[in-house]
This record gives sequence, structure tokens and C-alpha cells, in this order.
Amino acid sequence: MPQPIGTLALQETANLLSDQLRVRLERMAALLRPCLDRVERRFRRRLEELGYARLERSALSAITTGAAARLIAQGRPLADFLEQVEYNGRRLAKLNVAPGAVIQALGAFDELAAAPAKPGSAAEETDLDWARRQLHFVILLALQRAYHRVRETEAQTFYELFRAQSEAASLQELLAASLRVLAGFCGAAEAHLFLLDREQALWRSWADVGARKRPWAMPTSSSLARRLARPRSLATRGRSAGLVLDATWQQRFAWAWSVPLVQEGAAAGVMQFAFTKPYHWLPRERELLEAAAERCLAAVERARLLEELAERERQVRRLAKHMLHVEEVERRRISRELHDETGQSLLYIRLQLEMLEKELPEEAAAWRARLAEIRAVAESTILETRRLIGALSPAVLEQLGLAAAIRQLAARLRQRHPCKVRVEVGELGRLPRTVETVAYRLVQECTNNIARHSRASEVKISVHSADQSLRLSVEDDGIGFCVRQALAGQQTYGLAGMRERVALLGGKLEIESRRGAGASGTRVRAVLPIREESLANHRDWTIAAAARVPRELEDD
Repeated sequence: MPQPIGTLALQETANLLSDQLRVRLERMAALLRPCLDRVERRFRRRLEELGYARLERSALSAITTGAAARLIAQGRPLADFLEQVEYNGRRLAKLNVAPGAVIQALGAFDELAAAPAKPGSAAEETDLDWARRQLHFVILLALQRAYHRVRETEAQTFYELFRAQSEAASLQELLAASLRVLAGFCGAAEAHLFLLDREQALWRSWADVGARKRPWAMPTSSSLARRLARPRSLATRGRSAGLVLDATWQQRFAWAWSVPLVQEGAAAGVMQFAFTKPYHWLPRERELLEAAAERCLAAVERARLLEELAERERQVRRLAKHMLHVEEVERRRISRELHDETGQSLLYIRLQLEMLEKELPEEAAAWRARLAEIRAVAESTILETRRLIGALSPAVLEQLGLAAAIRQLAARLRQRHPCKVRVEVGELGRLPRTVETVAYRLVQECTNNIARHSRASEVKISVHSADQSLRLSVEDDGIGFCVRQALAGQQTYGLAGMRERVALLGGKLEIESRRGAGASGTRVRAVLPIREESLANHRDWTIAAAARVPRELEDD
């Protein structure tokens, strides 16, 4: 943060004045000395009539040519006066006194001093008028630097505040960074930021600067909350001591600033800054802190909303994950029901039809033909049941793993759709059950879409495991589709389900498709992370599930 102009810079400014000018300034100081007190009293009354407050009158009186004359008469260098101008210029800037008003005030002092300090001759008057204008130039130069430094410091503070709030990863970090920036702006020895816990009637410390690390929870009351709801510059001892939430400040510090974080007219939090000496704030300091408090409160509300949103998203993700688990469980249940009830009944019907067909005499050829037709329908239904069982709960995935299940999907695609299917499966090793299930469902959805819609002649399925992730890709040379419209559609449950399954594992899904002559086709790529905790929960392949599916109903 920029620092005030130093003594060396002031000395360089003072050196701009020639020796001849210094002699004339000393002469001007000698002329003003007998009437200086009277002129300054009249100047202060004039300022009071113009509506200037006490601090403004004091700062303006310290930068006039009369103030310069007083220091020169004491034999002090001009650099001391310019340092005084720099200090009071910063105060005037923080008091919100416009530069134009400062120039008018300096001119008013010269008008009041013109008659009592009249030179002896016209030539001397000309010389002193020239010296006065030169002094004004140097004063204005120092004032310009002072105002610029104040504005630059304020702008830098807001920039650092914005950066701290935008880069913070959590609410605690956001508040700590904001308080650190504001404490540096104030020059405070210590600082705290409290948020009000209305349910438990406590002020809870969320950030501190320069303080000993300890848990903070200060009790509050409706009266204290009301009193802290407005900005205060106060002594840490005496009647205002109760407004200082850190009780140790009463022994260690003399002054404090209290800046509320106001929400709907009530204090939702408060920032307090401690100083070793009495330090009354100036209007622009207070305005900046109030504006910063508004930004902090807005950031707090934004962070809380984001945390609530993130928590709700986590709940939705957990629910979605549970629903997918329920879906897989339900698939297995339906598969078992098809096998235990429908499948067995169909096998029994086929067997009985075959026996009846054999028992009928030769002269009942018509009945035998009808029974053969019915038996063919039963066999077709058995084949469809096999397909449904395999699609709902693929036994090969549980028995032999993902590689065999992928090859089985490719074989089914060849049966359903006349196309050339190429399968590339790397060394997958042992994979978590959830990863295998998601990968299988992705390839299954892709092959179903290819068979129904793509009109593809060539399909490539690739599955590899590397760098703790499973990478799979399904490509075809079909007619393609508009990905954006498909994802935005209300009925594209297949694509939405693919995307959701991959997102639940923390993976990435890319869908590319092109339409048009010579540039059609679709490519689906997914990267699924293989986490150690998932591997720990993975069980060895068992044949328990397959044992419930007889060979008559297994899909080859």
C-alpha cells in the first residue's frame, strides 16, 4: 500500500526554491509576524462562517502562507512546512474537502493578510507577490501529492479487498483476508470480525488480525446489538468499554473503531480495530470501512448461499447415486423374477407342447402343425426372455468381468444390426463394481442407440485402463445427430442417464456427432476414475448370481 511522501521528497520539493526566493519569504514572514495571530483568528472565523467544521478549520489553517511564515520566522527549513502541508492535505482529503475549496481558502487568507502586512514600496510588493505565488505553487504541488496518495490508497484497498474475496476458497478464508486488508488500511494493531449467532445470542469471531489465537464467543443482548448497529470511534475504557467485544483491549489499547455489518437495519456482524493511541477516524476512512463492510456482508451472504447450494447439490447427488443403486437392485430383482417365474413357466410350456406334439397320432397332422406353431412362439418368447435377463442383470459381467461383457454387447449388436464391430479391450485387471457397472451401461446404451438409429456400417468399441482411470470410447460412421438438441430435449433419457452416471463417479463424458455427406458419425468418450476406496469395497467375481440362471436361459 502506498506510503505518505517522505522527508527526502519534501526536501527535494523545497530545493526548487532559489536562495533569492527564500530571502523574500523571510521578508514576508517578518512583515506578517506582528499581525499573524490576528489574521489567523479572522481567517478561522471566516472559515466557520463558510460552514467548515473544527477539524477542517485546523487543517486549512496549517497550510496557509501564514503557517509557512510562522515556521520560517522560527528558523525552521521549508521542508518542515511542506511536510506539514502533506500531513494536513491527507487529512483534508479524508475530510472530503474538495481541492477547489482548499484553493479558495488559501486565497481568502492572503486577502485577509494583504492589508496588515503591506510592504514599504511598490517594488518590494511586487517581489513579495512573486514569492507568494511561488509558495502557492509548491503548496499546491504538495497538496496534489497528498490527495493523490489518499485516493490511490483507497483504490488499492478496494482492489486488494476484491482480490481477497474473489480468491478465497471458503467463508472463513474470505473473512480473514478481508479483515487483513482493512486492518492494513487503518494501521490497526489488532482487529476482529464477529458474526452474530441470533439463535444462541452470541457474537462469534470468524477472523482476527494480530490477536492471540483462541476461540471467541461473546454473549450479546438486544441492547448491545442495537448499539453496535452503527459505526463508532470510541475509547476502550470508560462508558464505551462495553461496546468493545474483546475485553482484553481495555488493558492493552486506548482506542477502537467499530464498523457494523448491517442487514435489514440490524447488525449481522461487526468489525473492530484496536489502536495504541487515541485515533479519531475521518469521514473518508469511515465511508471506506462502511463500504467494505457492505461488501463483506454481501460476500458472506453469497458464500452462505453457495454453501447451501453445494450442500443441496451433494444431497441430490447422493439421492441420484442411491437411485442408480436402487435401479441396479431392481434390475436384478426383475431378472430373478423373470427367471424364477416367467422363464420356468415358459420352459414348462415348451416341454409340454413338445410332448403333446409327439403323443398325437399320425392322422392328427393338423393339430401337430398348430402345436408346432405354438411351440415356436414359446421358443421365441424364451429367447426374448433370455435377452431381457441378460440386459437387466448380465451374468457375464458378474462372472467374467467387464471385458467379456463388452464383447457380449458387441456380439448382440452384430445380431441386431448388420454392421462390422471392432472391439479393443486392454488389460483391465480388477475394477470396482460401480465402475464396471457404469462402463457397461454406457456401452450398452451406445450399442442400443446404434442399433436403433445410427444406420452405421462400422462400429469401434475401445476400453483401456491407465493412470487410475478407465477410458472407453464408442465410435460409429452412422448418420449422426445434433448433440445440443438431443441433450436439451425432454425425452432424451438415455443421454441424460449416461451423463448422470459418469458425473456421479466424478468422471468426464464427451459426445461428438456430425451430420452430412462424407462427415457423419458419432463418438462417445468417457473417463471414469478408479478410486482406492471403491476397490476396497469390490468383491471377487462370484458365480452365485449365475447359479440362479440355468443354461437354458443364459445368453451366449
